Amino acid sequence: MSSLLKQRLAELSAAEHLPSIVGIRRGLERECLRIQPNGTLASTAHQAALGSALTHPLITTDFSETLLEFITPVSTDIETTLAQLADVHTFTLKQLADERLWPLSMPCYIAHEDEIQLAYYGSSNVGRMKTLYRQGLKRRYGSMMQAISGVHFNFSFPQGFWPHFAAVIGRDEASQAFISEQYLALVRNYKRMAWLIVYLFGASPALCSSFIKGREARYPFQQLGKGTLYLPYATSLRMSDLGYTNSAQSRLKVTYNSLDEYIAGLHQAITLPSEEYADIPCDAKQGYQQLNSNILQIENEFYSTIRPKRTTESGERPTCALAARGVEYIEVRALDVNPFSPVGISAEQMRFLDVFLCYCLLQESPELSHADQLVTEQNLKKVVTDGRRQNLELMQQGAPRLMLDWAEEIFADLNAVAAWLDQAHGGSSYQDSIRRFYLSLLDPANTYSGRLLGELLSKQQDNGPYALNLAEQYRQQLLARDYQYYDEPALQTMAAQSHQQQAAVEAADTLSFEQYLDDYFAPKPCSLESER
Repeated sequence: MSSLLKQRLAELSAAEHLPSIVGIRRGLERECLRIQPNGTLASTAHQAALGSALTHPLITTDFSETLLEFITPVSTDIETTLAQLADVHTFTLKQLADERLWPLSMPCYIAHEDEIQLAYYGSSNVGRMKTLYRQGLKRRYGSMMQAISGVHFNFSFPQGFWPHFAAVIGRDEASQAFISEQYLALVRNYKRMAWLIVYLFGASPALCSSFIKGREARYPFQQLGKGTLYLPYATSLRMSDLGYTNSAQSRLKVTYNSLDEYIAGLHQAITLPSEEYADIPCDAKQGYQQLNSNILQIENEFYSTIRPKRTTESGERPTCALAARGVEYIEVRALDVNPFSPVGISAEQMRFLDVFLCYCLLQESPELSHADQLVTEQNLKKVVTDGRRQNLELMQQGAPRLMLDWAEEIFADLNAVAAWLDQAHGGSSYQDSIRRFYLSLLDPANTYSGRLLGELLSKQQDNGPYALNLAEQYRQQLLARDYQYYDEPALQTMAAQSHQQQAAVEAADTLSFEQYLDDYFAPKPCSLESER
């Protein structure tokens, strides 16, 4: 353990500082495909009984009508968050008749990407913009890639923690500029060590061959059963370049050494024209096929394993919100759907992420140049495709290092951070979580990817029938449970209110769609530097 980390943990463990870490705020976003009983993609539109995908706070759609996204409110209790997520799953399944929810990140069998219907959000300007953005994604990358599912973990420290942390590290006050600076330090360390999250939680070592049908295979896949492709040491094919990639994005230099630097890099990406997309229509005269022909249509198109974020106001762009009010929370985006949980993520994972993100904040975090960032991305790619390979080496500070040796060092530090969190919360749940996932270092077969591939190989079973059996098992389990946080009438009322809210949004429109887009893209991010 570094002397800096040891010192910070010792000071934060003092009686006057310890309670400040209690009250970590979390939220989840879980994506999953709706499927038919035979395991193929559902052909139905988003069910009206689920509410409006535009305005419902808990149930929406992602890229397509069949790709659901469940969102939990911000909570300081892990069990509450998981109960909310499970309740939304239960309610949804009750509205879906005989449809199931696909339990894997990589999609089910899809004969052709034309089966994937773009998500529809109604006739309002904001609804049309959301669908048009997806049309742009379809034209740029194809629809098949957008059928991949993941879980996003939103995390923020208690507001009362920041003055205590500022005092411990010798800063005068915990201003918003200070908080943003510290979140970006966390992000830099996360990017250095994101490979560990993918090693532990990656759960997509195999895929249905329909996913790459008609495309050249980039990897030396092995075949299993009738149509399953896999890599023997892969952890997360979802995170490989089979997933969300943009060749133009590789030229971007979005870095995280200051908030202004991050905003400037992202703003350039959404304003810099792309020759690659110049021929795709983006105006009313030609017929809209994308929002614009820039490298990124909007900020959300930028792929990153983690994002610094700020809640936006209606019609406000994310970079403008960050510039105006600073970083509010971070979004971890490197999580595959956990196939061993009916809701795609477990309490143990959430506790591990608490520990890991606290570690990323407390550990020293030097600036990360664009060149350094490329090294972290290469490390991630190695673990994505070969993470369970014996003697895999990564690059650390310019030299090769055995991944498992590096991971051992990180786990030793994580155990100390977990002890601090357990001291503050009482009990041993954080240290128990670290011990549980440490088993995955001792034996890669204990990782989620190792367990999943091990089951497929031992049964010589395609991932399709395996996932379909899981989907049915989880369907029965979720339908049989009692609601724990919400109840049926409350969720029905929420759905009805969301339809009313969508109608109100549509009735309130006064601008043409063209003017609405012009107004949306007109503001430029202001600077927070004046606060320093």
